[in-house]
Amino acid sequence: MQVLTRPYGALHYRIDGPEGAPIVLFANSLGTDLRLWDALIPLLPSGLRYLRYDKQGHGLSDLGAGDRIEDHAADAIALIETVAGGPVIFVGLSIGGLIAQAVASRRPDLLRALVLSNTAARLGTAESWQQRIDAIRAGGLASIAAGIMDRWFGPAFRATPELALWRNMLARSPAEGYVAACTALSQADQTQATAALRLPALVIAGDSDGASPADVVRATAALIPGADFRIIPGAGHLPCIEQPAAYAAILTPFLERHSQ
Repeated sequence: MQVLTRPYGALHYRIDGPEGAPIVLFANSLGTDLRLWDALIPLLPSGLRYLRYDKQGHGLSDLGAGDRIEDHAADAIALIETVAGGPVIFVGLSIGGLIAQAVASRRPDLLRALVLSNTAARLGTAESWQQRIDAIRAGGLASIAAGIMDRWFGPAFRATPELALWRNMLARSPAEGYVAACTALSQADQTQATAALRLPALVIAGDSDGASPADVVRATAALIPGADFRIIPGAGHLPCIEQPAAYAAILTPFLERHSQ
């Protein structure tokens, strides 16, 4: 296991692929860890290097404050500067996509290109995130897990035995890390900053996404001049889990084009 020491403690990461190859950085969704990408990475080009990490307060990473998107963007910037050692293609899903937008607006020199998946420039409202925080504090993460699964996945995936593993990942996430990230989401609005971006961008949605509906994702794609917007039919909020082959088919040409 690999660790980057941050001011608050350990940030857990993993890097795979040939030494010296261009790097793709992945930032995952709320309530998941770096295993989110396990099924996808073997389907991506073998000549690239893949860096993924547990957000602070998730997985094996310690929690700092974690209640501002800027906190999470600072972690991603540190990974790019310290581990990648140069510009990356940044793939961010859900809150990971907001982190990616924050990094792109603050340090465009660190990015070759941007992939925003099942995300938006603003996700939800302050009131909706506060309601979720209140529910977690009252009943724990397990009390909201069933509803989250309904928003994460389409009916076909929810009928498989694998659903239990993702429900367990969510329910066993550190509650304080999850709540801190909810607080960050309640305040985050990248609309103006994302509209000012001028870099290659691919934006991906699932037409069965109950957390970030395709129309919301499409509106964020429209903010970035020249962004390529793609929808995966039948996919929910985490298409890299539900449909990794379809996700890889969209992602691979973009990675190959912008890693040169």
